[in-house]
Amino acid sequence: MKKFRKVLDGLSSSSPGGVASPSCGSAAGTPTAHAPTPQDIHVQETLVSENFQICKTVRHGFPYQPTCLAFDPVQKILAIGSRTGGIRILGRPGVDCYSQHESGAAVLQLQFLINEGALVTACADDTLHLWNLRQRRPAILHSLKFNRERITFCHLPFQSKWLYVGTERGNTHIVNIESFVLSGYVIMWNKAIELATKAHPGPVVHLSDSPKDEGKLLIGFESGTVVQWDLRAKKVDFRIYYDEAIHSVSWHHEGKQFMCSHSDGSLTMWNLRNTARPIQITYPHGKILKDGRKESCKPILKVEYKTSRNSSEPYVIFSGGLSYDKSGGRRPTLTIMHGKAITVLEMDHPIVEFLVLCDTPYSNEVQDPYAVVVLLEKDFIVVDLTQSNFPIFENPYPMDIHESPVTCTAYFAECPPDIIPILYSIGAKQKKTGYSHKEWPVSGGTWTLGSQTYPEIIVTGHADGTVKFWDASAITLQMLYKLKTSKVFEKPKAGEGRAGELVEEDPYAVQMVSWCPHSRLFCVVGISAHVILYRFSKHDANTQIVSLEVRLQFDSEDVISPSEAENNPCFSDPSSHSPQPPGSPGSGTQDSLPCLKVKSRPVRMPPGYQAEMVVQLQWVDGEPPQQITSLDINSAYGLLAFGNCNGLTVVDFLQKTILMCMGTLDLYGAADPYQRLTRSPRKNRQSTSDFCMRGLSHFYSDSKKRIRTSYQSLTELSDNQVSMDMEKSKSPTSESRENSFSRSRSSSVSSIDRDTKESVTTLQFGESYGRKGDALPTACLWVGTSLGVVLLLPISIPTEEEERMEEPITMGPSGTVLMLKGSVLRFAFLDCGGALIQSPYEVWRDPNGPEDPDRPRRRKLINFSPSSSQEACGDGHLAVVCSEKQAKVILMPTQAVLFTHNITESSFLLRADVVSVCNSVCLACFCANGHIMTLSLPSLRPLMDINYLPLTDLRIARTFVFTNGGQALYLSSPTEIQRLTYSQEMTDNLQDMLGELFTPIETPEAQNKGFLKGFFGGNAQTFDREELFGEAAAGKASRSLAQHIPGPMGLENMKAAAGGVVGDLARARIALDQRGERLGELEERTALMMNSAETFSTHAHQVMLKHKDKKWYQL
Repeated sequence: MKKFRKVLDGLSSSSPGGVASPSCGSAAGTPTAHAPTPQDIHVQETLVSENFQICKTVRHGFPYQPTCLAFDPVQKILAIGSRTGGIRILGRPGVDCYSQHESGAAVLQLQFLINEGALVTACADDTLHLWNLRQRRPAILHSLKFNRERITFCHLPFQSKWLYVGTERGNTHIVNIESFVLSGYVIMWNKAIELATKAHPGPVVHLSDSPKDEGKLLIGFESGTVVQWDLRAKKVDFRIYYDEAIHSVSWHHEGKQFMCSHSDGSLTMWNLRNTARPIQITYPHGKILKDGRKESCKPILKVEYKTSRNSSEPYVIFSGGLSYDKSGGRRPTLTIMHGKAITVLEMDHPIVEFLVLCDTPYSNEVQDPYAVVVLLEKDFIVVDLTQSNFPIFENPYPMDIHESPVTCTAYFAECPPDIIPILYSIGAKQKKTGYSHKEWPVSGGTWTLGSQTYPEIIVTGHADGTVKFWDASAITLQMLYKLKTSKVFEKPKAGEGRAGELVEEDPYAVQMVSWCPHSRLFCVVGISAHVILYRFSKHDANTQIVSLEVRLQFDSEDVISPSEAENNPCFSDPSSHSPQPPGSPGSGTQDSLPCLKVKSRPVRMPPGYQAEMVVQLQWVDGEPPQQITSLDINSAYGLLAFGNCNGLTVVDFLQKTILMCMGTLDLYGAADPYQRLTRSPRKNRQSTSDFCMRGLSHFYSDSKKRIRTSYQSLTELSDNQVSMDMEKSKSPTSESRENSFSRSRSSSVSSIDRDTKESVTTLQFGESYGRKGDALPTACLWVGTSLGVVLLLPISIPTEEEERMEEPITMGPSGTVLMLKGSVLRFAFLDCGGALIQSPYEVWRDPNGPEDPDRPRRRKLINFSPSSSQEACGDGHLAVVCSEKQAKVILMPTQAVLFTHNITESSFLLRADVVSVCNSVCLACFCANGHIMTLSLPSLRPLMDINYLPLTDLRIARTFVFTNGGQALYLSSPTEIQRLTYSQEMTDNLQDMLGELFTPIETPEAQNKGFLKGFFGGNAQTFDREELFGEAAAGKASRSLAQHIPGPMGLENMKAAAGGVVGDLARARIALDQRGERLGELEERTALMMNSAETFSTHAHQVMLKHKDKKWYQL
């Protein structure tokens, strides 16, 4: 055979770990006559450090712990603030931006500079921030830190550069938005209330200018006092006192009356002509009892009072106010009162805030509300006000990722192009109906499909057993298809079965998934130690689900030596691996049962993914089955493999038989590299039910303990207790691996027998060389364990399709290939040219499609054999093996270690994937200390090491995943998915992929009020705030009151920034001033004409009086 050679440079000099000789370690071996030696392997690596850069791309999902809401009625964009300092800005689909305050302080209030491309945020650390939205990534331009007073409320009038800021002390300060400095003009609380009042009025809870006159500021205090302050005269126009605390105030657009909501569930209406008492007091949800008393009601936290052109009746919309008697069993409500009609909308979650969307930005015009945006604690809805039944709009954003808590994620880039349309067409039939037919009202911004797009799919598994497929192409996220795995099982009856002992509410929680987009096979591992195999079909079908039960419980109590273990193997031939039936010798009648019961009758399945087979682990000796820690499926081989801390199971899903059920120790045979100790019989065996199914609360701290389930360790590969993992994450160096590189992998065994509890942590089917002497590659199963051992199981599969369905498959262990430090995380295979070898797969065919008698259906297999891409057959391939601590590249079939790299000593890896980037491949790693690293292949040369994300939550460890194209994702909160890129190319192109938040739009003109109404009603536009609040008139504010902090852009860059919001604001102000000057000149000319007319009238009158008594001939 012709020997494979490539004379290419750059490998030897770029491998810090060097090239290990074939004689090193247990992987040494003499190369066969047909296999290359390590000296023959030379690969030109094209990846360099400059190809990599970490950058967050986009965040999907519902904003976690939302606090406030704002809307720009001209730009039609919406902002949501959160308790962790985050801001989500949403527009039309594709316009979705996330920004974060560095302080992490909760966002208390948001104020858009309407149609200016800017946003003001008020945070819990008493700091105001001005954000520039005229760039794809918003940035802070200015900050103002209050030192002596706490911010409670802000108000920014439309087309004003002066922001009113109310504080906890009851004072009102005024901030110049352009310079972000305080004005010397202050409204002190003791000036606002009467001198005779002894009590402090409380914090400012409301600020608004009168729609009738912008020179009048309405100030609401928490105690129930409302004051109208004349800004020009610097005095109070009127004061209102009410016994109940005020929560919100809303004006009528004419400025003659306003409405207040109170803590006793009442609404009061006040008229400016008589402020002594309210003209109306209503308890919308409170009834008068028989004894004459009113029902006590919950507070009305917010009220909106809006008028409409189409109706003489106004809209009164408020949240809360239910009576305490009724609210006990009722959900949070939003009430819409329109005339005599009262509509109560029940919400699934508490209401955080709501906004009424109106056509006009002017407060002194008829509002014409058309929608209500309701921000809930865990949802976001928009109600259509234009239809009498108030339907909600269909939400275009993926706000329901957390509909059930996310328990696992998978990310697939460069999918087959036809898979997304097919999933979408099937999933479209699952969508709810009854939505409003109008377009989504939050339609601002612009977004175009980027040039570098390819099909991407994200799969999420959930606590209720559902699996969701999402279209993640072009940094967007859209729901494609939803699969409910619970439909495979019978609903457990109360007190029946063992599932109730393990899981309180979620026995179907998804633990991991395996998906082959090419063959469309899908496999789900559930928390109740079950595996479900699905096939995709475009047609519905009535199917009998095949159920297999496996007894996978192997103890080393009787193992004295490896030789005895070899003489007493777990199996002798495939026919003997059938599960032990219930009631068989050695097991009580209560054992040998699975946790769940599969439906025994034929099940009608709609188009989409249809369950074909369920494999479940049984109870053994009164103990529940252990968690499944690894899974792999191969459509070409027709095999499914999974393992846990007890051993390995391989299932032939074409013949529906269990091919292998083997304890981890038996996989070694006589070649066990560890010296196992004898265990004494367990007299009082610790029950594992308390840790085998333990709670999602480890990952979702804010939710109740709904599930008692033991999620895997931080590596996702073992079933040890979370407390052990937390100790490890705090002190990773405290662990000793000097003797066996082992650590406790099970909390159900004592310290004396820890080494015997070895989990199967990763599995990989592929074409490889089962033994050192093999000349041709065959089907193999690579097995990695928690002790860092790599095992190889060659598989003999009949080649003919008829034989494949009838003849048994044979497989068995061939010994240890190599050992690494830490649990094995990942396998991958490269050809001798350094290209990634894909696993073989079967081309998808519809299992329920119509039969063609002339053309019998046959399986079409695509095989990526190591020899298929090389010059000669049998040239071998490279195997990449990565563990928690190190990575190795070995040459097959010689099993010689070519490269070794110790990735981390003080920490451990949580995730490792071999991915394609920039037309090459690399090893991407995420470490528990927050570092993201990439290593070249095959030389394992470090390319990138960035301290990106400190591990603050086990959720991140469980959901972090890499994919091709230099992308990754993780669950940043219980409700949000954060996507990032580690590719410099994608980072450079990211600006073109993001949406524009700001679009140049002409500000709508104010309505013409008419001559008489404008003349006699006064003109609010003549109010000049600059004359009152400017430094010349009001002086400077105390420096100790607030501190100005320039934005991170720097002053010079800020001034020079193209399209900077301050410059745009200044230019807009100049244009407004010029327009004002022209209006002023017109007003002056009008005044001169009026004076001239008055003079003429006076002279004419005088002439008339002088000559009225004279005869015509006397003139």
